[in-house]
Amino acid sequence: MTIRLQVLGEPLLEFGRNEYGVDPRLAMRKSGALMALPDRIETHQLGLVCPVDEVQAIKTWFSVMRGLVMGDEANASRFGAFPGTERAFGCVYEIPEQFIKTIDQREFALQQSKNPAEKFEGLLDLYAGKIESMFNDVRPKVVVVAFRESEADLRVTNSKLSPEERQALEYLQREDDKQTELFAPDPEELKRIAELKPQAEELLFRNFYRALKARMMQRPNSVPLQVIREHTYREDKASQSGATRAWNLGTSLFYKAGSIPWRPKDLPSNYCFVGVSFHHLKRKAGDVMYASVAQAFSSTVQPFVLRGATIPKDQVEYKQPYLKEAQAADLIERVIEAYVKNAGTVPDRVVIHKTSRYHAEEAKGFNSGLSKVAAIDLVWLGQTGFRLVKKGTQEVWRGTWVDVDGRENYLFTTGYVPWWKEYPGPHIPAPLLFGSHGKTDLKARAEEILTLTKMNWNSSDGLARYPVTISFARRVGMVMTELGDDPSPNPSYRFYM
Repeated sequence: MTIRLQVLGEPLLEFGRNEYGVDPRLAMRKSGALMALPDRIETHQLGLVCPVDEVQAIKTWFSVMRGLVMGDEANASRFGAFPGTERAFGCVYEIPEQFIKTIDQREFALQQSKNPAEKFEGLLDLYAGKIESMFNDVRPKVVVVAFRESEADLRVTNSKLSPEERQALEYLQREDDKQTELFAPDPEELKRIAELKPQAEELLFRNFYRALKARMMQRPNSVPLQVIREHTYREDKASQSGATRAWNLGTSLFYKAGSIPWRPKDLPSNYCFVGVSFHHLKRKAGDVMYASVAQAFSSTVQPFVLRGATIPKDQVEYKQPYLKEAQAADLIERVIEAYVKNAGTVPDRVVIHKTSRYHAEEAKGFNSGLSKVAAIDLVWLGQTGFRLVKKGTQEVWRGTWVDVDGRENYLFTTGYVPWWKEYPGPHIPAPLLFGSHGKTDLKARAEEILTLTKMNWNSSDGLARYPVTISFARRVGMVMTELGDDPSPNPSYRFYM
């Protein structure tokens, strides 16, 4: 057996003032976010929906974020101070009185007194009504929603399921549990697998947060939501330092308000990266089916989401759902149509990411649907039990590419981070197994995957385990379970984060 290792260079990101770096927090302290205007401070108006007794605490926290906020974590290389929204993002987050809608204690208590199903719907109507009242011609860029802790994790049994549907889902759930138990008994590995698999539980139960997001994104003049909890804006409830909380909230709001915090320096501008995933979806006909979803990312256009074909639950191979030729062709053709609409041109290259190997029909359909594109790559990613252990105290470096006998390829998207001087993980780093359907430059594909792991604008870390084409798959899929048979959900990533 021959094992070849190479540490790929950490992909550079572009920030404000044409500056480049690998760490968003460090770079934005020096030069600001990518779309921060160099000569003026913008005001991003936010809406606020919260219990009446939380208004002042939330407004105080946003005032604190305007100035320097220190961190108290042991590793200052990773957790640096927050310099204030004006310096980091070139903006001020403002909550005008006209955009503050409070949840009265009496209204809240009335809903709390009902049975679980009625309480869920009542609270959903209560919050949705407050939020929707701001969707006018003059509206905030983002609505901040502060839940009480009782709503933050609120879920109820999905009463819309028929007995037959519930039985089918419970069977699927048992089968999934058996498969993951056999594959990886390590709890951390089970958690990683669950991030990528369709989950029957997402239909068996309704989650309050995703139900609210799904309802709001379908309304006219809608804007993205940003949920915050007490541990974000109350110091006595916090589990992270003020700097870390300010960095994460500030970054997420900056993106949701319509700006880009950073972008990759070296990804070609006219490449389109597409993630294809599957999710359980209830149908009116009474059966449980899979919905296919495509998530597209490019340096040229804003990321977007499209729903594809709905397929029967027995359209699987090796327990993995797949698209038939016509379904794959239709989905990717619509992705290209959306790309051309935004960019004005057909992409030079399309790279498709999946978390299962390509069925022959899928590959044929994707290739036929991309007949106008000059270059196509069909890349798959998966979990593996493969590990590397180094001598000494440092774990395998993030960005390590491993080739085993020219047959198997692994990429460590987690691992020791030299500019942080630590490995930010609890166990031995776990790589991604990856490959392609057809010949391609696997080193180039690995470098692209590594770059796309830095495109999560819902956090200021600038690192993730999965590329953005895959990392939001579960998040999108969970919201889509609430959208029913709507064939064209809101395409913007901002509404799903």
